[in-house]
Amino acid sequence: MSEQPTLALLAEKLGAELRLAAGASADLVPTGLNTLQDANASQVSFLASANYRRFLAGTRACAVLVTEEQAESCPVSALIVPNPYHAFAQATAIYDTTPRYAAGVDSSARVDATAQVHPSVHVGAGSSIEAHVSVAAGAVIGPGCVVGEGSTIGPRTRLFPSVVIYHGCAIGADVIVHSNTVIGADGFGFAPSDGKWTKIYQLGGVEIGDEVEIGANTCIDRGALGNTLIGRGVKIDNMVQIAHNVQIGDYSAMAACSAVAGSAIIGKHCTIAGGVGIVGHVTVADRTHVTARTLVTKSIEEAGSYSSGIPFSDSRSWRRNAVRFGQLDQMARRLTGVEKALQEAVQEKASREDISQSTPKGGED
Repeated sequence: MSEQPTLALLAEKLGAELRLAAGASADLVPTGLNTLQDANASQVSFLASANYRRFLAGTRACAVLVTEEQAESCPVSALIVPNPYHAFAQATAIYDTTPRYAAGVDSSARVDATAQVHPSVHVGAGSSIEAHVSVAAGAVIGPGCVVGEGSTIGPRTRLFPSVVIYHGCAIGADVIVHSNTVIGADGFGFAPSDGKWTKIYQLGGVEIGDEVEIGANTCIDRGALGNTLIGRGVKIDNMVQIAHNVQIGDYSAMAACSAVAGSAIIGKHCTIAGGVGIVGHVTVADRTHVTARTLVTKSIEEAGSYSSGIPFSDSRSWRRNAVRFGQLDQMARRLTGVEKALQEAVQEKASREDISQSTPKGGED
């Protein structure tokens, strides 16, 4: 963490208007960030949701990131911004506590003689940089990492401890990869023959664009033919599975425990919520939102919000509904039969009325 700014300098860095409360000083040096309800007099907070507005009046924070409208009811100094949540995100970089490492290669690390590692790179204890690897300026390779033969790591990219990058993968600039993630393992490819499985060797790689962040314990498989592609600015949460030859467009985000099967294409600026499953060989349109636990079984061609699955209920009701779900086909057939019978009855009645209206009721021939 760099030297902490005064309240006035913090406002300048965030592009905020500082409106001081009575008796407050712009020279105060905040020590960090906290929630409205938990912040102390040396911490800055933020109000990003109406659900938390009830905590504003009682906050003990030294200042709060708020909109112009919210500032009217702020009891402490206000840092006025158009988007408090975005300003909060920017402020977290100022107070970040992630350890910084000096350039150099730990004595227990192994760097192949053919690897090109910039002098400003940090390589942590027990890491292995294999043949013909390129690691650009400012990168950090944490303890216990492996970077496979022929892979490239872009400038200022950081691998946290125990990340494994297989051979032939390209990682862009300013990428963050969290611990125990594996990039470039074989995709799940096997051809059935005579009751056995023949392995399809995965001949492609993985390309990851700039400014991507990948959570812990996530797996991104290499392509079978061609590369698995992760676009610029993509954010991938913990425990996500990306299969071979998947493409994810720029600035899309995918939450934890989601899985994407082979050769699926996800567009730009999409959000994939937790636990979503996307089958292989489908396409998801740009700016699509898929809600939690949805199973995407066909292509989504128009932007919008899409959902599937059954919401939870009390167990007794859920069991009754589960039984009814199994009866849906039978019920649908019965309903179709009823509709058909009604339609025939209506047609028969209309036919009788037509005949009645066309038949003379007496008088001259």
